[in-house]
Amino acid sequence: MQKYIEPKLGNLSFNCPHCGVLSEQVVSEHITINYKEPENFGSKTFVAKTYYLKNYSFVRCKHCIEVSVWKEDKMIYPISGTVQLPNDDLRDDIKLDYLEAKDIVVLSPRGAAALLRLCVQKLCNQLGEKGDNINTDIKNLVKKGLPETMQQALDSVRVIGNHAVHPGQIDLKDDIDTAYKLFSFINIIAEVLITQPKKINELYEAKVPEHLRQEIAKRDGKIT
Repeated sequence: MQKYIEPKLGNLSFNCPHCGVLSEQVVSEHITINYKEPENFGSKTFVAKTYYLKNYSFVRCKHCIEVSVWKEDKMIYPISGTVQLPNDDLRDDIKLDYLEAKDIVVLSPRGAAALLRLCVQKLCNQLGEKGDNINTDIKNLVKKGLPETMQQALDSVRVIGNHAVHPGQIDLKDDIDTAYKLFSFINIIAEVLITQPKKINELYEAKVPEHLRQEIAKRDGKIT
């Protein structure tokens, strides 16, 4: 699995909250803003002013040049900066739901958890199940040999995402850390069940000759 370093003020490098790339981060206590004077709106002339804000830090990613804003040791922009970007091998519609959950997690951990539950439902479909009933889909995946840790991860997102929106069930209002963990569960599941098999299969088909693959298939009873 690709190494992910959570953004933390003081680290020389971490995964950028904007582009997701593990990159060097440059910290400054000043920010320079380019703007146009009212009388120069029609021209190409910009005025640069540098500002210092007490207790604030500005961290620029060397890869994408975007800036994250920190108040003391807490990132305040982008507001969902500590959430890892979705696994590239997830289906596009799942990525969109994941990113929507990422955008709202600070404002509504419960809403984010509900969206991640929807991600799990669609992920089960990507893994070959119907996607109509998550509980049934997970049961079928277990029958097919789903590792217990992956079953637990799927069920964690399913149960927490479902119960978080029902009063008196699971309260995520003051438990944003749990919501953050659900994002990592989605990516772990995708890495283990989609990305790793894909990489293994690509290498196997590229480097193991066809006639040897046929012999292996016969050995394992896959063909007669």
